[in-house]
Amino acid sequence: MPDWMARRCVAMIGIFLITAALVAATGGCGVFCFDLTISSTDGGSVTFPGEGTFAYCAAQCCPGTDLVAEADEGYRFVEWTGNPGPPDDPDAAITWIMLGRDCSITANFWPECTPMVATGSLHTVGLKDNGRVLAVGDNSYGQCDVGDWRGITHIAAGYAHTVAVKSDGTVVAVGDNSHGQRNVGGWEDVREVAAGEHHTVGLESDGTVVAVGDNGYGQCDVGGWNITRIAAGGYHTVGLRSDGTVVAVGLNTSGQCNVGDWTDITQVAAGGAYTVGLKSDGTVVAVGNNDDGQCDVSGWTDIIQVAAGEAHTVGVKSDGTAVAVGNNNTGQCDISSPSWTNITRVTAGERHTVALRDNGRVIAAGDNDEGQCDVGWSNIIEVAAGEDHTVGLKSDGTVVAVGAEAHHGAYDYGQCDVGDWADIIQVAAGEWHTVGLKSDGTVVAVGRNYEGQYDVGNWTDIIEVATGGRHAVGLKADGTVVVVGDNFNGQCDVGGWTDIAHVAAGYRCTVGLKSDGTVVAAGFSYDVGSWTGVVQVAAGSDHVVGLKSNGTVVAEGLCGNGQCGVNGWTNIVQVAAGLYHTVGLKSDHTVIAVGAIVEGECDVASWTDIIQVAAGTLYAVGLKSDRTIVAEGWGHYARCDVGWTLVS
Repeated sequence: MPDWMARRCVAMIGIFLITAALVAATGGCGVFCFDLTISSTDGGSVTFPGEGTFAYCAAQCCPGTDLVAEADEGYRFVEWTGNPGPPDDPDAAITWIMLGRDCSITANFWPECTPMVATGSLHTVGLKDNGRVLAVGDNSYGQCDVGDWRGITHIAAGYAHTVAVKSDGTVVAVGDNSHGQRNVGGWEDVREVAAGEHHTVGLESDGTVVAVGDNGYGQCDVGGWNITRIAAGGYHTVGLRSDGTVVAVGLNTSGQCNVGDWTDITQVAAGGAYTVGLKSDGTVVAVGNNDDGQCDVSGWTDIIQVAAGEAHTVGVKSDGTAVAVGNNNTGQCDISSPSWTNITRVTAGERHTVALRDNGRVIAAGDNDEGQCDVGWSNIIEVAAGEDHTVGLKSDGTVVAVGAEAHHGAYDYGQCDVGDWADIIQVAAGEWHTVGLKSDGTVVAVGRNYEGQYDVGNWTDIIEVATGGRHAVGLKADGTVVVVGDNFNGQCDVGGWTDIAHVAAGYRCTVGLKSDGTVVAAGFSYDVGSWTGVVQVAAGSDHVVGLKSNGTVVAEGLCGNGQCGVNGWTNIVQVAAGLYHTVGLKSDHTVIAVGAIVEGECDVASWTDIIQVAAGTLYAVGLKSDRTIVAEGWGHYARCDVGWTLVS
């Protein structure tokens, strides 16, 4: 049994015992048995439970099993496919399958590729290291319909079309084909593509070049070229020769093709009506239209990659920062924030800029009218973590959420339906429900409501909200508390509470911090009556955590997984509690965590620049000072998908 599975079994043993007791109490009513046949493609294997045919039986419910797929060196896991259907999360190498009948599944692997990003006029495309492709933005012509692409090694984006090279050297394309720019079906042995306004260029492995689409200015006249790199601009095409010289064809009204005297070039980029070249010494040259200053790159040094948009130019420096010149009407050159570090690649669209960081994350700046910059959460001021979903409050009072519903998971109860929320000042996430506090003191909620946990419509004068497993808590301006939802353990019995300054909710309890620094609790019994000097509280599945004014931390509850091991913590400024783990934010903006490491939920030692933490079921979330998000732990149901990650 793999180590991760052994840890999960230890953490979940209580649940299994409860289930067994329930089955015994009801006497059982039959056993279900089904066969599962498991196989894999070249490039990897299924290491648990293995490959072949296995029989699974269970009483009372459908049987199931964990699945673990591992890729060989040079390959990446892509997805599970099967008949009658794939596992619970077909995109996860580690997942679960429940059997309702005999089933056959296959783990699919593709050769590993280098992640990259590409930008069209109003859309953005990302290539993952497993050969799958993402796209956001304008989809008027279907240019973002790339979800079924597999085995991709290179991508390019034109004005309204997207092109990709497959691992076998053939090419696929989607989007606008008004000029034949998608007519690439017969191309073979291609290793790189470029896309212009209405034309597509392909570089074959022997250095020859092919092109289709609009040729009104000769931009497709590349028949005699022998090239190592290609680029496509608005209506011109550029090629880099092996000797460092450059050739260009197409529209030249602005001098964008005047590259004949360039030497020692290592990379080329083509913009709307200009061309950029990166020299081996890290300096940059440019020719063509300079109306917006997009060619003002003569002072750049230490550049390792360049990109050209419609009228702006971007360069990646050797230290991982980026520089930009040109049109900045929509903020496409505003790339100096703390998040624009550790950059490995940039691409420039008509009015937006996209970058790939060394951790595989993608960031963007500029025009987002068509959602072309929606490659990750930004401008977040607070995060909350629930059972299977993560919620983010944006600076404009709107809310975003990812997880079970956004991923169409088994626990889809509408808990991510927050797209129409506005004027929100605080958010909380429960087991399968989400609560938002509005600036007028009223409260909204979505998700599962079988215990009445989001019956908050009549709440007023609320200044803080919290959510437990199946209940919601509201702190009123007068220091009293209201609670709705599951009261099996008495977690809603807060009627006599007064002088409360802060509230928290665990799976089976409600905790209140009084203005004098003492703590009260309702529900599952916790010995917090002796706590003093507390400034913040948090509650997990079966434990409660208190942050003291001196930066130390106390904890009580069922602590068998080490989640209460906080005695040595110092300089803590905020705490969060998950299922079996506790997370602490230190004054230097680093993070520590203790408890069960079932899915890596405590792997936060490398986090820096954090200003708030949250803890979900088996994962942790951190809000960085640049208002972006980091997450570690169980990514099942996409609960950690708070932005594009192109590295598996």
